[in-house]
Amino acid sequence: MIKNPGYLRIATEEAFLTKEVFAGFQRRVNDAAFDDPGFRSLWGFYGASPSPRAQFILGRLLDLGAQRIADMDAAGIDHQVLALTAPGVQVFAPAEASALAIDANDQLAEACRRHPARYSGMAAVAPHDPANAVKEMERAVRKLGFNAVVINSHIMGHFLDEPQFLPVLEAAEALDVPIYLHPQGPPPAMIRPYLDAGLDGAVLGFGAETGLHMLRIIVAGVFDRFPKLQFIIGHTGEALPFWLYRMDYMHGNTVRSKRYPFMKELRHPVSHYMKRNVFVTNSGVAWPPAIQFCQQVLGVERVLYAMDYPYQYAPEEVGVCDAMAIPDADKRAFFEGNARRVFKLQV
Repeated sequence: MIKNPGYLRIATEEAFLTKEVFAGFQRRVNDAAFDDPGFRSLWGFYGASPSPRAQFILGRLLDLGAQRIADMDAAGIDHQVLALTAPGVQVFAPAEASALAIDANDQLAEACRRHPARYSGMAAVAPHDPANAVKEMERAVRKLGFNAVVINSHIMGHFLDEPQFLPVLEAAEALDVPIYLHPQGPPPAMIRPYLDAGLDGAVLGFGAETGLHMLRIIVAGVFDRFPKLQFIIGHTGEALPFWLYRMDYMHGNTVRSKRYPFMKELRHPVSHYMKRNVFVTNSGVAWPPAIQFCQQVLGVERVLYAMDYPYQYAPEEVGVCDAMAIPDADKRAFFEGNARRVFKLQV
Protein backbone atom coordinates (compact mmCIF):
# COMPACT_ATOMS: atom_id res chain seq x y z
CA MET A 1 0.00 0.00 0.00
CA ILE A 2 1.33 3.44 -0.96
CA LYS A 3 1.27 5.75 2.06
CA ASN A 4 0.87 8.99 0.11
CA PRO A 5 -0.51 8.06 -3.30
CA GLY A 6 -1.48 11.56 -4.39
CA TYR A 7 -5.22 11.05 -3.93
CA LEU A 8 -7.66 10.35 -1.13
CA ARG A 9 -8.95 6.81 -0.91
CA ILE A 10 -12.72 7.28 -0.56
CA ALA A 11 -14.61 4.03 0.05
CA THR A 12 -18.19 4.30 -1.16
CA GLU A 13 -20.05 1.14 -0.07
CA GLU A 14 -19.31 0.82 3.63
CA ALA A 15 -21.91 -0.57 6.02
CA PHE A 16 -23.11 0.23 9.52
CA LEU A 17 -25.94 -0.92 11.76
CA THR A 18 -27.83 0.65 14.65
CA LYS A 19 -28.69 -1.28 17.80
CA GLU A 20 -32.36 -0.56 17.17
CA VAL A 21 -32.37 -2.02 13.65
CA PHE A 22 -30.34 -5.01 14.85
CA ALA A 23 -32.90 -5.65 17.59
CA GLY A 24 -35.58 -5.56 14.89
CA PHE A 25 -33.60 -8.07 12.82
CA GLN A 26 -33.45 -10.41 15.80
CA ARG A 27 -37.20 -10.17 16.29
CA ARG A 28 -37.75 -10.96 12.62
CA VAL A 29 -35.41 -13.96 12.70
CA ASN A 30 -37.38 -15.33 15.66
CA ASP A 31 -40.78 -14.64 14.06
CA ALA A 32 -41.86 -17.93 12.52
CA ALA A 33 -44.59 -16.16 10.57
CA PHE A 34 -42.09 -13.98 8.67
CA ASP A 35 -41.43 -15.89 5.45
CA ASP A 36 -38.15 -14.64 4.02
CA PRO A 37 -35.52 -17.41 3.77
CA GLY A 38 -32.90 -15.01 2.43
CA PHE A 39 -33.21 -12.70 5.40
CA ARG A 40 -33.23 -15.62 7.81
CA SER A 41 -30.11 -17.08 6.18
CA LEU A 42 -28.28 -13.75 6.39
CA TRP A 43 -29.22 -12.52 9.83
CA GLY A 44 -29.72 -15.91 11.42
CA PHE A 45 -25.96 -16.22 10.86
CA TYR A 46 -24.56 -12.72 11.44
CA GLY A 47 -26.89 -12.05 14.34
CA ALA A 48 -26.24 -15.19 16.35
CA SER A 49 -23.28 -17.23 15.13
CA PRO A 50 -20.27 -17.51 17.47
CA SER A 51 -17.94 -17.84 14.46
CA PRO A 52 -15.07 -15.32 14.31
CA ARG A 53 -16.32 -13.94 10.98
CA ALA A 54 -19.84 -13.28 12.27
CA GLN A 55 -18.58 -11.73 15.50
CA PHE A 56 -16.07 -9.52 13.69
CA ILE A 57 -18.64 -8.22 11.23
CA LEU A 58 -21.40 -7.59 13.76
CA GLY A 59 -19.02 -5.74 16.07
CA ARG A 60 -17.72 -3.54 13.26
CA LEU A 61 -21.20 -2.83 11.89
CA LEU A 62 -22.28 -1.48 15.27
CA ASP A 63 -19.19 0.73 15.68
CA LEU A 64 -19.03 4.26 14.28
CA GLY A 65 -16.12 5.32 16.43
CA ALA A 66 -12.57 4.40 17.33
CA GLN A 67 -12.45 0.81 16.06
CA ARG A 68 -13.80 1.68 12.62
CA ILE A 69 -11.40 4.60 12.24
CA ALA A 70 -8.48 2.41 13.37
CA ASP A 71 -9.42 -0.12 10.69
CA MET A 72 -9.61 2.65 8.09
CA ASP A 73 -6.19 3.93 9.11
CA ALA A 74 -4.68 0.44 8.96
CA ALA A 75 -6.00 -0.01 5.42
CA GLY A 76 -5.18 3.50 4.20
CA ILE A 77 -8.83 4.51 3.79
CA ASP A 78 -9.28 8.26 4.19
CA HIS A 79 -13.06 8.49 4.04
CA GLN A 80 -16.08 6.19 4.13
CA VAL A 81 -19.49 6.82 2.60
CA LEU A 82 -21.72 4.91 5.00
CA ALA A 83 -25.05 3.17 4.44
CA LEU A 84 -27.37 1.15 6.68
CA THR A 85 -26.57 -2.50 6.10
CA ALA A 86 -28.82 -4.89 4.20
CA PRO A 87 -31.71 -5.36 4.27
CA GLY A 88 -32.02 -2.02 6.02
CA VAL A 89 -35.54 -1.24 7.18
CA GLN A 90 -37.19 -3.04 4.26
CA VAL A 91 -38.19 -6.14 6.24
CA PHE A 92 -40.37 -4.18 8.66
CA ALA A 93 -43.96 -2.98 8.38
CA PRO A 94 -44.15 0.51 6.83
CA ALA A 95 -44.66 2.60 9.97
CA GLU A 96 -41.93 0.82 11.92
CA ALA A 97 -39.62 0.92 8.90
CA SER A 98 -39.99 4.68 8.53
CA ALA A 99 -39.38 5.29 12.24
CA LEU A 100 -36.26 3.10 12.21
CA ALA A 101 -34.97 4.87 9.09
CA ILE A 102 -35.35 8.29 10.72
CA ASP A 103 -33.51 7.12 13.83
CA ALA A 104 -30.72 5.48 11.81
CA ASN A 105 -30.25 8.63 9.76
CA ASP A 106 -30.05 10.74 12.89
CA GLN A 107 -27.41 8.44 14.38
CA LEU A 108 -25.40 8.44 11.18
CA ALA A 109 -25.62 12.23 10.89
CA GLU A 110 -24.26 12.55 14.42
CA ALA A 111 -21.32 10.28 13.56
CA CYS A 112 -20.64 12.40 10.48
CA ARG A 113 -20.67 15.54 12.63
CA ARG A 114 -18.18 13.96 15.06
CA HIS A 115 -15.88 12.82 12.25
CA PRO A 116 -16.53 15.09 9.24
CA ALA A 117 -13.21 14.27 7.57
CA ARG A 118 -13.79 10.52 7.84
CA TYR A 119 -17.51 9.88 7.25
CA SER A 120 -20.34 10.86 4.93
CA GLY A 121 -23.76 9.23 4.80
CA MET A 122 -26.48 7.87 2.58
CA ALA A 123 -30.07 8.21 3.73
CA ALA A 124 -32.03 5.10 4.66
CA VAL A 125 -35.70 5.17 3.68
CA ALA A 126 -38.71 2.84 3.71
CA PRO A 127 -39.69 2.68 0.02
CA HIS A 128 -42.83 0.67 0.89
CA ASP A 129 -44.02 3.78 2.77
CA PRO A 130 -43.59 6.11 -0.21
CA ALA A 131 -44.98 9.36 1.20
CA ASN A 132 -42.85 9.14 4.32
CA ALA A 133 -39.87 7.92 2.31
CA VAL A 134 -40.03 11.11 0.24
CA LYS A 135 -40.29 13.25 3.38
CA GLU A 136 -37.28 11.50 4.89
CA MET A 137 -35.25 11.87 1.71
CA GLU A 138 -35.98 15.60 1.74
CA ARG A 139 -35.04 15.90 5.42
CA ALA A 140 -31.88 13.85 5.01
CA VAL A 141 -30.68 15.93 2.06
CA ARG A 142 -31.73 19.38 3.23
CA LYS A 143 -31.14 19.09 6.99
CA LEU A 144 -28.72 16.22 7.56
CA GLY A 145 -26.44 16.87 4.62
CA PHE A 146 -26.70 13.45 2.95
CA ASN A 147 -26.34 13.34 -0.81
CA ALA A 148 -27.43 9.79 -1.65
CA VAL A 149 -30.10 7.26 -0.73
CA VAL A 150 -29.58 3.56 -0.07
CA ILE A 151 -32.25 1.04 -1.00
CA ASN A 152 -31.37 -2.56 -0.24
CA SER A 153 -32.73 -4.01 -3.45
CA HIS A 154 -36.08 -5.85 -3.34
CA ILE A 155 -38.72 -4.69 -0.89
CA MET A 156 -40.24 -7.90 0.46
CA GLY A 157 -40.26 -9.34 -3.06
CA HIS A 158 -41.20 -6.12 -4.85
CA PHE A 159 -38.98 -4.12 -7.19
CA LEU A 160 -38.52 -0.41 -7.78
CA ASP A 161 -39.91 -0.51 -11.34
CA GLU A 162 -43.37 -1.19 -9.86
CA PRO A 163 -45.77 1.79 -9.88
CA GLN A 164 -46.06 2.18 -6.11
CA PHE A 165 -42.41 3.27 -5.91
CA LEU A 166 -42.60 6.01 -8.54
CA PRO A 167 -42.79 8.82 -5.93
CA VAL A 168 -39.48 7.68 -4.45
CA LEU A 169 -37.77 7.69 -7.85
CA GLU A 170 -39.29 11.04 -8.75
CA ALA A 171 -38.06 12.56 -5.49
CA ALA A 172 -34.53 11.23 -5.97
CA GLU A 173 -34.36 12.86 -9.40
CA ALA A 174 -35.82 16.12 -8.10
CA LEU A 175 -33.37 16.22 -5.18
CA ASP A 176 -30.48 15.31 -7.50
CA VAL A 177 -29.33 12.42 -5.31
CA PRO A 178 -28.34 8.96 -6.55
CA ILE A 179 -29.90 5.76 -5.25
CA TYR A 180 -27.41 3.12 -4.19
CA LEU A 181 -29.08 -0.19 -5.03
CA HIS A 182 -27.42 -2.50 -2.53
CA PRO A 183 -27.93 -6.28 -2.49
CA GLN A 184 -29.75 -8.44 -0.02
CA GLY A 185 -30.75 -12.09 -0.16
CA PRO A 186 -32.93 -13.06 -3.11
CA PRO A 187 -36.69 -12.96 -2.41
CA PRO A 188 -38.64 -16.13 -1.64
CA ALA A 189 -39.75 -16.58 -5.26
CA MET A 190 -36.11 -16.66 -6.41
CA ILE A 191 -33.96 -18.02 -3.63
CA ARG A 192 -34.44 -21.78 -3.41
CA PRO A 193 -31.81 -22.99 -5.96
CA TYR A 194 -29.27 -20.58 -4.45
CA LEU A 195 -30.05 -21.50 -0.86
CA ASP A 196 -29.96 -25.23 -1.55
CA ALA A 197 -26.35 -24.87 -2.74
CA GLY A 198 -25.23 -22.31 -0.15
CA LEU A 199 -24.99 -19.65 -2.88
CA ASP A 200 -27.64 -17.22 -1.65
CA GLY A 201 -25.20 -14.64 -0.25
CA ALA A 202 -22.41 -12.54 -1.68
CA VAL A 203 -20.87 -15.47 -3.55
CA LEU A 204 -23.65 -15.28 -6.19
CA GLY A 205 -27.21 -14.73 -4.92
CA PHE A 206 -26.76 -11.09 -3.94
CA GLY A 207 -25.34 -10.10 -7.31
CA ALA A 208 -27.84 -12.15 -9.31
CA GLU A 209 -30.78 -10.54 -7.50
CA THR A 210 -29.45 -6.97 -7.67
CA GLY A 211 -28.37 -7.29 -11.30
CA LEU A 212 -31.89 -8.49 -12.10
CA HIS A 213 -33.35 -5.56 -10.18
CA MET A 214 -31.23 -2.99 -12.00
CA LEU A 215 -32.05 -4.50 -15.39
CA ARG A 216 -35.78 -4.50 -14.54
CA ILE A 217 -35.53 -0.78 -13.82
CA ILE A 218 -33.87 -0.15 -17.17
CA VAL A 219 -36.18 -2.23 -19.38
CA ALA A 220 -39.28 -0.86 -17.61
CA GLY A 221 -38.39 2.56 -19.06
CA VAL A 222 -37.71 4.22 -15.70
CA PHE A 223 -34.87 6.29 -17.17
CA ASP A 224 -36.98 7.38 -20.12
CA ARG A 225 -39.43 8.75 -17.57
CA PHE A 226 -36.72 10.12 -15.23
CA PRO A 227 -33.75 10.84 -17.50
CA LYS A 228 -31.68 12.61 -14.83
CA LEU A 229 -32.14 9.86 -12.21
CA GLN A 230 -28.91 8.15 -11.19
CA PHE A 231 -28.30 4.75 -9.60
CA ILE A 232 -25.17 3.21 -8.13
CA ILE A 233 -24.56 -0.53 -8.01
CA GLY A 234 -21.61 -2.32 -6.45
CA HIS A 235 -19.39 -5.32 -7.06
CA THR A 236 -18.28 -4.10 -10.52
CA GLY A 237 -21.88 -3.60 -11.57
CA GLU A 238 -23.34 -6.94 -10.42
CA ALA A 239 -22.04 -8.48 -13.71
CA LEU A 240 -24.16 -6.22 -15.95
CA PRO A 241 -21.22 -4.46 -17.65
CA PHE A 242 -19.96 -7.81 -18.89
CA TRP A 243 -23.33 -8.60 -20.53
CA LEU A 244 -23.93 -5.27 -22.26
CA TYR A 245 -23.43 -6.50 -25.80
CA ARG A 246 -25.79 -9.45 -25.38
CA MET A 247 -28.40 -7.42 -23.47
CA ASP A 248 -28.55 -4.85 -26.24
CA TYR A 249 -28.91 -7.50 -28.91
CA MET A 250 -31.44 -9.72 -27.14
CA HIS A 251 -33.54 -6.94 -25.64
CA GLY A 252 -33.89 -5.25 -29.02
CA ASN A 253 -34.89 -8.49 -30.70
CA THR A 254 -37.31 -9.39 -27.93
CA VAL A 255 -39.09 -6.04 -28.28
CA ARG A 256 -39.29 -6.35 -32.05
CA SER A 257 -40.63 -9.90 -31.83
CA LYS A 258 -43.49 -8.73 -29.58
CA ARG A 259 -42.90 -11.83 -27.48
CA TYR A 260 -44.02 -10.00 -24.33
CA PRO A 261 -46.85 -7.50 -24.90
CA PHE A 262 -45.82 -5.54 -21.80
CA MET A 263 -42.20 -5.05 -22.99
CA LYS A 264 -42.10 -1.72 -24.81
CA GLU A 265 -39.41 -0.18 -26.95
CA LEU A 266 -36.97 2.09 -25.12
CA ARG A 267 -35.59 5.34 -26.48
CA HIS A 268 -32.08 3.88 -26.33
CA PRO A 269 -30.34 0.52 -26.03
CA VAL A 270 -29.83 -0.96 -22.55
CA SER A 271 -26.13 -0.04 -22.67
CA HIS A 272 -27.01 3.65 -23.08
CA TYR A 273 -28.68 3.73 -19.67
CA MET A 274 -25.83 1.82 -18.04
CA LYS A 275 -23.46 4.49 -19.37
CA ARG A 276 -25.66 7.50 -18.57
CA ASN A 277 -27.71 6.61 -15.50
CA VAL A 278 -25.68 4.01 -13.57
CA PHE A 279 -22.44 4.31 -11.64
CA VAL A 280 -20.64 1.21 -10.44
CA THR A 281 -18.27 0.62 -7.56
CA ASN A 282 -15.75 -2.20 -7.23
CA SER A 283 -16.92 -3.11 -3.72
CA GLY A 284 -15.58 -6.56 -2.86
CA VAL A 285 -13.81 -6.85 -6.23
CA ALA A 286 -10.19 -5.72 -5.86
CA TRP A 287 -9.40 -7.24 -9.24
CA PRO A 288 -7.82 -4.90 -11.78
CA PRO A 289 -9.08 -6.71 -14.93
CA ALA A 290 -12.71 -6.31 -13.81
CA ILE A 291 -12.24 -2.70 -12.68
CA GLN A 292 -10.49 -1.73 -15.89
CA PHE A 293 -13.13 -3.45 -18.01
CA CYS A 294 -15.85 -1.43 -16.29
CA GLN A 295 -13.87 1.75 -16.92
CA GLN A 296 -13.46 0.79 -20.56
CA VAL A 297 -17.11 0.02 -21.31
CA LEU A 298 -18.90 2.48 -18.99
CA GLY A 299 -16.37 5.30 -18.85
CA VAL A 300 -13.71 6.22 -16.32
CA GLU A 301 -16.09 8.77 -14.81
CA ARG A 302 -18.61 6.01 -13.96
CA VAL A 303 -16.46 3.73 -11.78
CA LEU A 304 -15.77 4.37 -8.08
CA TYR A 305 -13.68 2.71 -5.40
CA ALA A 306 -15.29 0.81 -2.50
CA MET A 307 -14.06 -1.75 0.00
CA ASP A 308 -17.34 -3.32 1.25
CA TYR A 309 -16.34 -2.86 4.89
CA PRO A 310 -16.73 -4.75 7.16
CA TYR A 311 -17.95 -7.70 5.11
CA GLN A 312 -14.74 -7.69 3.08
CA TYR A 313 -12.02 -6.08 5.17
CA ALA A 314 -8.77 -7.02 3.46
CA PRO A 315 -6.31 -4.10 3.79
CA GLU A 316 -3.89 -5.65 1.30
CA GLU A 317 -6.52 -5.23 -1.42
CA VAL A 318 -6.08 -1.45 -1.23
CA GLY A 319 -2.53 -1.88 -2.48
CA VAL A 320 -3.75 -4.06 -5.33
CA CYS A 321 -5.97 -1.20 -6.52
CA ASP A 322 -3.20 1.37 -5.95
CA ALA A 323 -0.96 -0.67 -8.25
CA MET A 324 -3.37 -0.79 -11.20
CA ALA A 325 -1.60 -0.06 -14.48
CA ILE A 326 -3.86 2.82 -15.54
CA PRO A 327 -3.16 6.53 -16.09
CA ASP A 328 -2.69 8.59 -12.93
CA ALA A 329 -5.70 10.75 -13.78
CA ASP A 330 -7.90 7.66 -14.10
CA LYS A 331 -6.66 6.35 -10.76
CA ARG A 332 -7.41 9.65 -9.04
CA ALA A 333 -10.89 9.61 -10.55
CA PHE A 334 -11.44 6.04 -9.35
CA PHE A 335 -10.32 6.61 -5.77
CA GLU A 336 -11.34 10.21 -5.17
CA GLY A 337 -12.63 12.40 -7.97
CA ASN A 338 -15.72 10.44 -8.95
CA ALA A 339 -16.79 10.01 -5.33
CA ARG A 340 -16.43 13.74 -4.70
CA ARG A 341 -18.65 14.47 -7.68
CA VAL A 342 -21.29 11.76 -7.21
CA PHE A 343 -21.72 12.25 -3.45
CA LYS A 344 -20.97 16.03 -3.51
CA LEU A 345 -18.26 15.55 -0.89
CA GLN A 346 -16.48 18.49 0.72
CA VAL A 347 -13.67 16.51 2.42
